Amino acid sequence: MTQHRLPIYIFVAMVAGIVVGAIAHYAYGPEAAASLGGYLAILSDVFLRLIKMIIAPLVFATLVGGIAGMGDGNAVGRVGLKAMGWFVAASIVSLLLGLAMANLTLPGKGMHLPLPAADAVTSLKTSSLNLRDFIAHVFPKSIVEAMAANEILQIVVFSLFFGIALGRLKEGAGQPLLQSVEGLGQVMLKLTGAVMMFAPAGVFGAVSAVIATQGLGVLLVYGKLLGSVYLSLAILWALMIGAGYAFLGRRVFALLREIREPLLLGFATASSESAYPKVMAQLTRFGIRERIVSFVLPLGYSFNLDGSIMYTSFAALFVGQVYGIELSLMQQVTMLLVLLVTSKGIAGVPRASLVVVAAVLPMFGLPEAGILLVLGIDHVLDMGRTATNVLGNALATAVVAHSEGGFDARSDPSDVPTAGNVGYH
Repeated sequence: MTQHRLPIYIFVAMVAGIVVGAIAHYAYGPEAAASLGGYLAILSDVFLRLIKMIIAPLVFATLVGGIAGMGDGNAVGRVGLKAMGWFVAASIVSLLLGLAMANLTLPGKGMHLPLPAADAVTSLKTSSLNLRDFIAHVFPKSIVEAMAANEILQIVVFSLFFGIALGRLKEGAGQPLLQSVEGLGQVMLKLTGAVMMFAPAGVFGAVSAVIATQGLGVLLVYGKLLGSVYLSLAILWALMIGAGYAFLGRRVFALLREIREPLLLGFATASSESAYPKVMAQLTRFGIRERIVSFVLPLGYSFNLDGSIMYTSFAALFVGQVYGIELSLMQQVTMLLVLLVTSKGIAGVPRASLVVVAAVLPMFGLPEAGILLVLGIDHVLDMGRTATNVLGNALATAVVAHSEGGFDARSDPSDVPTAGNVGYH
């Protein structure tokens, strides 16, 4: 099985799961169908464990490598600060939009699937997280303990400190360690791809188990989910282009024309990384100096996945709606803060946002098994998310370049805004 054929296999598995689940639901009694669904769910349980297996090392390696690779010096610090400011602002807007649209469209309302028995005993907690406990829990007592328990926030905090310290040593004694961390990141990305090879089996198990228990009526929610997510992405595009226009003026439309091809490539492959070389080439062609492109764009690919970030908050609330679990306003605000941190450092590979959602759901008493309900159509959702990620990073790079006077002289002076700082020749 290849990555290019994986979406086809996932779709086939989803259809097969629908057929098998429907036969079980309508040909046998409720008890027999529920029993068969339990056995079919073993496949989804195995896949879920494989996903959880890669969370801790993937977050650690990508986040440390991204921070340590930011470099040193006043110019790099200034550009990095501007880029991170844009990334954080875009992330907050994306998360707020996802929460708002999930509450407005209610794509999972009405399903009320029964909670998994194991989660009902060990994971579900009705009490909301308070600020004191949340802040105290962020900081790890032991990184080994945090990784063993998949405490994603504690891993992120340790990675931040570790990455900053490693960045200061990377030109000397820290260079071999940095190379090892970057190598670990590459290995984890390969492992992620290998784990996704089991996705069709996980999808088959999840879909067939749900259909066997609930019947075909459960499928109606998928159409509403797709429409709600793509409507949310369209609104996010409008907001991002509007923000770009505020800085770049009419030139933002020229930028959109330049990046049409990488946008289509990212949409077709559902992988931001597949579009990366073309985005870099088109931004340089657009007139942005190569040194700014080569610094801001890779940083954005680790920290600025606007479409994926929006989907994390949307998907988390969707899972809650599916199982009839209502989250209070305070819980949703806390979830926004958690997702704001945990979404940083995840590379733009297919279905990376599902890794974040799977890590965050248990923190709010939501069954992580719920994420498998959307995995069958996640490739279609991921296509829109990926195109949004590509657009967001291209706009971020152009805006930072504008603030640094980082357009080449060959750019059209009538369209390119001027800036006070001139550098990065």
